[in-house]
Amino acid sequence: MDRKNGKILIVDDNEDILSAARLLLKQHAALVQTEKDPERLPNLLKNETWDIILLDMNFAKGATGGEEGFDWLRRIKAADPLAVVILITAYGDVDMAVRAIKEGATDFILKPWQNEKLLATLAACLSLRSSLLEARTLREKQDHLSADLDRPFRDFLGKSPAMEEVFQTIDKVARTEASLLLLGENGTGKELAAREIHRRSLRHREIFVGVDMSAVPETLFESELFGHVKGAFTDAREDRAGRFEAASGGTLFLDEIGNLPLPLQAKILTVLENRQIFRVGSSRPIPIDIRLICATNRPIHQMVAQNKFRQDLLYRINTIEVRLPPLRERLADIPLLVEHFLSVYCKKYDLPLKKAGPQALQKLEGYAWPGNVRELRHAVERAVIMSEDAVLRPDDFFFSTEGGAPGEGLPAGISLEGMERLMVDRILNKHGGNVSKAARELGISRAALYRRLEKHGL
Repeated sequence: MDRKNGKILIVDDNEDILSAARLLLKQHAALVQTEKDPERLPNLLKNETWDIILLDMNFAKGATGGEEGFDWLRRIKAADPLAVVILITAYGDVDMAVRAIKEGATDFILKPWQNEKLLATLAACLSLRSSLLEARTLREKQDHLSADLDRPFRDFLGKSPAMEEVFQTIDKVARTEASLLLLGENGTGKELAAREIHRRSLRHREIFVGVDMSAVPETLFESELFGHVKGAFTDAREDRAGRFEAASGGTLFLDEIGNLPLPLQAKILTVLENRQIFRVGSSRPIPIDIRLICATNRPIHQMVAQNKFRQDLLYRINTIEVRLPPLRERLADIPLLVEHFLSVYCKKYDLPLKKAGPQALQKLEGYAWPGNVRELRHAVERAVIMSEDAVLRPDDFFFSTEGGAPGEGLPAGISLEGMERLMVDRILNKHGGNVSKAARELGISRAALYRRLEKHGL
């Protein structure tokens, strides 16, 4: 314990023990409180959160069996299941230490203690407490995300025959441990499908870890996926868990797995076959327990025939194969998707709820959507920002002629005002300052564009 950290409660009926512990620990802990009477423990637990509780095992005069300590240990754990309790006694033996651990104590210390050993034990216990709280926070976040399980496919929407087939497959496989391979073009919702499968699986209370395999540099591949130990390479300043280890117990989603070079495919295959990883710089195997979901937009079966993707790895990752249809094959879903995105973006930008008129929907249903649902989402977001009307018209929807999705590349967290200014400036520059052409592409009148130019000082 080399810096002041944590809140420690010491409960012992020996004033000398309390004084000695207080003097030692106040140099290292943010707060140290001592208490002679264990009957005050309930109030102390109610009014404060303690990182470590040092608890004597015998309070009655002449007692040596430790039953009081075990009783208070049970009551502490009932009040705070994540409490880190260290039992202290002058009358301990191996059997008592074993029983203490079985009943929920984190450690067991004999009096008189060695100061260096006590400080080392407390440092380890503080680290454990931090890990327990972090794990609980992650679980609570996951619970929040999964709270409305009674709403199937809440973000993964569709009612077309093509999507109904996808939903039926998900219903069948979600609660199994089968490895899944999601196939589909960019923007078809492969990650949404993976999250929906996790949300409906038996692992839904555990973590979902997604990895964009195309974004992991080859030089950092093993460190990112399998972790590393301190000193394994120049910048490895501390031990670090990789994505496989972090996802253990939950679901691991490997997106764009078709982009992996063959040597890296072999490393993934080895991990999947052995169900264990080795951190970079370590020879100690770490077992993993994951539900694997992979995705790619590439023709992976054709790649196998061309020796660009390992056939044995393909067998490992596609127990069940799910094809996500492009938006052009599910045009009947456009009204539902537009309504959903309008709700999302009107709420995001604190605007009254808008709706798309019949002619606007007809225009949207007549477009090929090369960017699929992602492109539709950007088009709706842009229409929400730029239109001043409650009912969106055909001219409110812009289709990019350059292949990019409307609104793509906008800074994260930008305000509504900032986004409007950026978009107007971008389109105006594109047309060399020609107001008529810019207004036509933006789907607004020249007068409306002039008002925006004046408003934003452009």
